[in-house]
Amino acid sequence: MSVDLNEFQALDIWRRAIVSSVRLDAPDLSARQMALLLSVYLSPSPHTVRGLSRTLNVSKPAITRAINRLSELGMVRRKTDETDRRSVLIQRTVKGSVFLREFGELIVAAANQEDKADQSGLPHSY
Repeated sequence: MSVDLNEFQALDIWRRAIVSSVRLDAPDLSARQMALLLSVYLSPSPHTVRGLSRTLNVSKPAITRAINRLSELGMVRRKTDETDRRSVLIQRTVKGSVFLREFGELIVAAANQEDKADQSGLPHSY
């Protein structure tokens, strides 16, 4: 599927989705935490700190901090790998699935608000 957007239109969709998220009092995730969460949910498992670090090209300590925060929020959970007890798997949770589905709905709604931007793709306030 191809969507014909310029960079300002894409940024305005992202802005509207983020503003809607803030208004809903959803958890405030950093870009790194959101990237990690999306990676866990949208790419095939299993997921490990090492693998996520490699995928996102971010240090393992930074991945661990992001996982700690997402775990506190109940969006992912750690589980010892039964085949290699030294390894910890990062797993999806229902709460994380619900959060991402709702965030996806915010993005779709923001993209469908075409009347909020003019033909140049810039919001009226620019």
